[in-house]
Amino acid sequence: MGIFDKYRGIAARREVVRALGIDPFAVRLEQVLSPTRAVIDGRETILLGTNNYLGLTFEPACVEAACAASRRFGTGTTGSRIANGTYGLHRELEEAFARFLNRRACIVFTTGYQANLAMLAGLAGPRDILLVDADSHASIWDGCRLSGAKVIRFRHNDPEDLDRRLRRLAGEGECRLIVVEGLYSMRGDVAPLRDFIEVKKRHDAHLFVDEAHSFGVYGANGRGVAEAQGVEKDVDFIAGTFSKSLGAVGGFGASDDPDFDLLRYCARPYMFTASPSPATMASTRAALERIAADRGLLARLWRNARHLHAGLVDLGLGVCAPPSPVVAVRLPDERSAVWAWNRLLVAGVYVNLALPPGTPEGLCLLRCSVSAAHEPAEIDAALSRFAELARELRAAA
Repeated sequence: MGIFDKYRGIAARREVVRALGIDPFAVRLEQVLSPTRAVIDGRETILLGTNNYLGLTFEPACVEAACAASRRFGTGTTGSRIANGTYGLHRELEEAFARFLNRRACIVFTTGYQANLAMLAGLAGPRDILLVDADSHASIWDGCRLSGAKVIRFRHNDPEDLDRRLRRLAGEGECRLIVVEGLYSMRGDVAPLRDFIEVKKRHDAHLFVDEAHSFGVYGANGRGVAEAQGVEKDVDFIAGTFSKSLGAVGGFGASDDPDFDLLRYCARPYMFTASPSPATMASTRAALERIAADRGLLARLWRNARHLHAGLVDLGLGVCAPPSPVVAVRLPDERSAVWAWNRLLVAGVYVNLALPPGTPEGLCLLRCSVSAAHEPAEIDAALSRFAELARELRAAA
């Protein structure tokens, strides 16, 4: 038996997808022209699936900060934070995040994925219980497994189901940690944090919120869904990423717990991973400063999000959630979704093709993410392509 024989089903499914047109898992951006445009297969294409929510990947201050840091500190740290990889830039960024978030302490990580691995595996242990929203990201599930804690799944965005499960656990577990996301990246819906906090308090639990897709996007200051819902002080731990609104690669965790810094000595994904590069630290700090200084970024992002959402609803397409920077369109099955994705890409619009098992409840989605950098004309152009697609879908039904 070959070592890859266990993946024959996946290989067969991949070939079916390839046979329908362009391979969605091999799309190459030959040239990136701006936060909203790239050249794909020789065509200038509107980027509507990058998670570049605030459009800061080409922000001059961020680019120059990254270049200056590389010239001064080199291209990489060549070691973990525990060994030889902590630079002044890391500490400065952690302090900047703590101030921005109004938290006692912050730790930065090499990726957003590792932020969740480290936080969850460090916070929970074999004698603890993790209660996790069913729609949570793969990094959350992997962090839960790495922790060794007992893991219980509750229905997505359902505080009553969480409450029932906690009641059944009365007396079990040394600590119980509830794990949710602020903005869910597939459907684009948000967590009812206030309701979850009521459940948390009722059962003397802790609450962890992954604000990866909501940081910089929600709240008057861009701190996330917890800020937008007015419940920041009731959230015990937050995690996030640099790879969405901050336009870089990395992650962070923050808390007001006075012992939070112990994670540096207990979380293996932090202890045994090379620390983020000087360029990343510098560009991320510049992006954080831009978010703090320019409230217009949020206003432009939400203008574009509502514009796209309203247009897709008017076309009669099945949009999964109320307006947010993630706008997902449901398709009836995988073949239809792959065909529709191909049609959009050939027409010059790149969106994400999202298929099971990477989607909740087996949904097949065309997932759009909006940027503050999109011009209204670009949203209109994308909607015109969706209008053609909607007509073809109706004709084929």
